[in-house]
Amino acid sequence: MITLYGINNCDTIKKTKRWLDTQNFEYEFHDYKKLGCSEQLAKQLLDQLPLSEVINNRGTTWRKLSNKVKNDLNRKAAINLMIEQPSVIKRPIFDIHGKWVIGFNPEKLTSLIK
Repeated sequence: MITLYGINNCDTIKKTKRWLDTQNFEYEFHDYKKLGCSEQLAKQLLDQLPLSEVINNRGTTWRKLSNKVKNDLNRKAAINLMIEQPSVIKRPIFDIHGKWVIGFNPEKLTSLIK
């Protein structure tokens, strides 16, 4: 089972979905804009991946946050932030047969999927 997490209108997600489709890899897509990021999912992401890699600190959503929120970011605050503003989560994130990966790297993804 492959689950792709992201936002449908994100260019990297569009590229990733095209690649998965051309490779004939079956996957489920979890769109944060439509389905949100539940507390359970946020905790799962942070259990599997480092906080510093899960939060996109180069995006527009991050830049709009107050310095207090940015400076006080810990696991609990990150979970709340991910629930309230899922656009702050890096994309794409994959759950490939229980292995979690951030980013679009075709070679790495192919080796994990096959």
